[in-house]
Amino acid sequence: MSEQNVPKDWFELMQKMWNPASFPMPGMITPTVNLEEIDKKIAELKAVENWLTMSTGFVQMTIKTLQMQKSALESLQAAGDAAAKSLNSKPPKSK
Repeated sequence: MSEQNVPKDWFELMQKMWNPASFPMPGMITPTVNLEEIDKKIAELKAVENWLTMSTGFVQMTIKTLQMQKSALESLQAAGDAAAKSLNSKPPKSK
């Protein structure tokens, strides 16, 4: 029976479980002590946060626009239906 690729170290096992693609995950086991690296990571995460906030705002604006468009179309349709009803319900004019 061939031996599978089983990690011998418990931390290695945990990292493989949480990160199956084996991308480097700094700070996963030991914290980073380099202040410049931490500042760089904070700046990167703030940039991502700002982008996500902007994207969320754009999605919310798109939803509101579609809701207003739907309301306008429903109003127009209701007005058209009411006009058609009033035309069909009028008795024919006698001469």
